[in-house]
Amino acid sequence: MDWTLEVVVLPVGDIGRSIAFYRDQVGFELDHETTNEHMHVAQLTPRGSGCSIVFGDLPSQRQMAPGSMRAVQLCVADAQAARDELVSRGVDCSEVTSFGDQDGSTFFGFSDPDGNTWAVQELRVRGAKPLIPVEARGRFGG
Repeated sequence: MDWTLEVVVLPVGDIGRSIAFYRDQVGFELDHETTNEHMHVAQLTPRGSGCSIVFGDLPSQRQMAPGSMRAVQLCVADAQAARDELVSRGVDCSEVTSFGDQDGSTFFGFSDPDGNTWAVQELRVRGAKPLIPVEARGRFGG
């Protein structure tokens, strides 16, 4: 049986500000935003990912304090290019650091406006072998 991780609940204090940050600055795709008398919920997905983040004001989404997630990890084929892209969009990022020569040993990080932190790992293999093939991305929203 396959088990897939498809959604991570991210605790945020301001849903609109968080949508703007993740969509406009980080570059995640806004999959949907639902607002009605019962809830305000948004789901965003990084390009090329099968896993999304979701935040909102449902009771289950308010169980963690805004900004309490640490080191949620993203993977990219080129850490320096990814960092440069984020910095160009106004995201404050740490410097790229390598802990060795093997693939997967290079990282940088950033935080969202609430203080949730992200680790970005360079996996050069993702450039040649993405987890979701480019031709399939339209079917999965990535």
